[in-house]
Amino acid sequence: MRVNRLICWAALAYLGAMAGVFAFQRSFIYVPNQTYAAPEQVSPETPLKELAVTTKDGLNLVGWYAPASGKDYTLVYFHGNADSLQSVWPLAGPYLDAGYGFLFVEYRGYSNLPGDPDEEGFYEDARAFVKKLISDEGVKEKDIVLMGHSLGTGVAMQMASEFKVRGVALLAPFLSMPDMAQERFPWLPARYLTLDKFDNAAKVSKIKMPLLVGVCGADNVVPAKQEQKLFEMAKEPKKLFYAPESGHSGLFENGFYQASIEWLESLPYLSE
Repeated sequence: MRVNRLICWAALAYLGAMAGVFAFQRSFIYVPNQTYAAPEQVSPETPLKELAVTTKDGLNLVGWYAPASGKDYTLVYFHGNADSLQSVWPLAGPYLDAGYGFLFVEYRGYSNLPGDPDEEGFYEDARAFVKKLISDEGVKEKDIVLMGHSLGTGVAMQMASEFKVRGVALLAPFLSMPDMAQERFPWLPARYLTLDKFDNAAKVSKIKMPLLVGVCGADNVVPAKQEQKLFEMAKEPKKLFYAPESGHSGLFENGFYQASIEWLESLPYLSE
């Protein structure tokens, strides 16, 4: 009798844990950084300026943008889940110095912007920025290079499936959010509870533009085996940058700047 009671309590605790993970999963996935200051407040010398967009569902968002000054391509950067415009903007420096344009996309619910984060919302945000770049800033679709880090790789992959861009660079990418959830909660059927999929594995073999994947050998957030497997699933043309000592956000400090700029220089220009 006592054993049966213990089994019942254990089953209830397990079901409760499962219900908690399901109910609060977006608080695990999204960690919005609400710190915000305009580019000129952060650094008067930066060429980055605010770029305002309105999403299809009516949210007014702001990204940071500097046009190309000598090269054809403009990079569109989708940051990870704990970042913000104010934390990632220095990453643009070497690319701007090399003459490339750069756009930092910001998501709903981040950098003190309106809205609540979720997968479809992120896609709406990204579409608004890419379309703004094309329609108002005069950047050709074929001159856009998408770049995503961590959670941002899911957004970059979706945009690569919708726009005919010049290339895609993925830093510390994951296979899918269900795969990540199962990695985090191996004692739960977590992959079946995940609402936001960000299914990079299903999309990577379908994109036709050049791909650069940065793998962090010492990543403690996304398993390096997922990053490597995603690269293996991709079709040519593709290039791997492997940094054995890099943590989750350490690729730029471990040679990715030079490797990515060399990759950009190697991209064949597409004629009209």
